Amino acid sequence: MTHSNVDRWGDRLPRRLGFWSAVAVLVGSTIGSGIFRTPAGVAALVPDVPVFLLAWVLGGVVALCGALTYAELAAAFPRTGGLYVFLREGFGPLPAFLFGWGELVIIRPGAYGAISIVSAAYALRVLHLDPSAPVLTVGPVVIAAEQLLAAGLILMVAVVNWFGIHRGAVLQNLSTALKVAALAALVGLGFFLNAGSAVVPGVFSQHAPVSVSPFLVAMVAILWAYDGWADLAFVSGEVKDPQRNLPRAIILGTAGVVILYLGAILVYLRLIPMSRMGGAPLVAADAAQILLGPVGVVLVGAAVAVSTFGTLNGSMMTAPRIFFALAEDGLFPRAVARVDAKSGAPTGAILLAAGLGAVFVLIRQFEALADQFVIGIWPFYALGVAAVFVLRRRRPDLERPYRTWGYPVVPLLFLLGSVFLLGNYLVSQPLTFAVDIGLIAVGIPVYRLTSRFRTAKSA
Repeated sequence: MTHSNVDRWGDRLPRRLGFWSAVAVLVGSTIGSGIFRTPAGVAALVPDVPVFLLAWVLGGVVALCGALTYAELAAAFPRTGGLYVFLREGFGPLPAFLFGWGELVIIRPGAYGAISIVSAAYALRVLHLDPSAPVLTVGPVVIAAEQLLAAGLILMVAVVNWFGIHRGAVLQNLSTALKVAALAALVGLGFFLNAGSAVVPGVFSQHAPVSVSPFLVAMVAILWAYDGWADLAFVSGEVKDPQRNLPRAIILGTAGVVILYLGAILVYLRLIPMSRMGGAPLVAADAAQILLGPVGVVLVGAAVAVSTFGTLNGSMMTAPRIFFALAEDGLFPRAVARVDAKSGAPTGAILLAAGLGAVFVLIRQFEALADQFVIGIWPFYALGVAAVFVLRRRRPDLERPYRTWGYPVVPLLFLLGSVFLLGNYLVSQPLTFAVDIGLIAVGIPVYRLTSRFRTAKSA
């Protein structure tokens, strides 16, 4: 593929994703393991049913506020790279580069590792194998079965996407349909199947004292479960009719996820007392067992494995486009911008992303991977939303096919949620927070050196 193929927005990648494939990318990137395991941790922190429900509603509101705001940016800048492009247009090249740098060293390897290790663990459990069994020793590093399989899953989705985003879209559409069907079936059965005495009486009368600090910690886990609403923007350069399809897909997909999640939460509450939910990490499996017996546990395990695998594929469809966009701007090596002439896939960026993810999952554990992702990405989510205010002021004549509903209240609500999230991490995990932010800050001298090299090369 040559530069003669660049479309009117400046992208070299072919636009092959239709509206429903775009929705599948967003939904598939969002629904992973979170809704199947996060409620237990939240219940342990927030054992009061009304407050527990409020936390999940607030998480959905924050996600919708982010989606409503990003829809304006995606329609105005339908280019490969998503948030990278929004930051570049709103705040200049340095913050945009720092986002790409953060994606390289912290965010994306953490996301790939956390997602793939859950998919691998559930797949092994369905097969009655021990996920934690050591299978390989490399020097001082002992690699468990779930880590090795997780690395293999990362490489598998990389191979699929190597042959073009339309191949990845087929896998994404299928996995998204399966995971949505599984979650919808759980919700439907939970509400309409007669579970007899298993239904918890007086659900909303279950009260317990809740303080601010545990509530904020719970919100971190909830926002992790809702994460994925921004991913579609990364492949904006490959969506057909982007100014029309991107806002609709972002808003519809996010709203659909919120509805499914809240339905699942209500089913869990209907079937499992709060006092028990907090100690039930496999809360979805427990609910399925009440409804369907032992076979329900197997079905939920398989559903989680498929669900997280689809999320991993969605992330492999979207995230390499960030590295591609940076390489197109000359901020990453030119090899990262390589596009396969036959498939139209950014194969250089896919290779880079898959390699990093496979290495990280072999040397780090799930909790550390999830934390490094959240701390790394949310400052940039907040900056992306803030870019709407900056661009409204600096570029009032910019073509905006969609304008954020509820502006300025909606983006301000998202920024408020971001402040609470990051502030809580700063207080509760100061060392992890400092290390991650420090690694991102290392990108500043890297950017200066890269800029000097570019200047010297063009002189």
